[in-house]
Amino acid sequence: MSLQLNTPPAAEPVSLAEAKAHLKVDTDDDDALIASLIGAARARAEWHTGRAFVTQDWTLWLDSWPQPHAEIPLSPLQAVTSITLHTSDGGTTVLDPADYQVASGEPARVMLKSGAPRALRALDAVAIAFTGGYGDASDVPALVREAILHIVAGLYVHRGDTDIPPDALAMLQPYRILKL
Repeated sequence: MSLQLNTPPAAEPVSLAEAKAHLKVDTDDDDALIASLIGAARARAEWHTGRAFVTQDWTLWLDSWPQPHAEIPLSPLQAVTSITLHTSDGGTTVLDPADYQVASGEPARVMLKSGAPRALRALDAVAIAFTGGYGDASDVPALVREAILHIVAGLYVHRGDTDIPPDALAMLQPYRILKL
């Protein structure tokens, strides 16, 4: 399994102005640094929670179709946009949406109505294109946005330290997807 980011978020969940206000920075000298820290903090928080915060397009690559269903590893799922099967003879088939069922949840699941496909190539045989995220930056939960601000502050003050501040971890905990 591998994930490929096709379209990154159009905006960060936290603006430069919000981050500067949180950091109590009133000059423009560190704007480029703070903007890069916002992106890094968002990516770290997404990794920690198993979520996409702002709408993003991804492709999940699988070597075979898992039984009984494929799990979409980023929540919340907005839509499965396509499923492409790559056959051992070099052909491709894009499945009709009527051929599969999507179950929402965390994680979301996709099940083929006709069972596992046969004669697929050995590697990257299945490509599931999907859109994930809460929506726009304003749709990201307030507690997640606050956690990102705390991560930005930690990175700004302790440059080079990659640990997430404990208070940010606590804020992200309700949004973390755990596998049982």
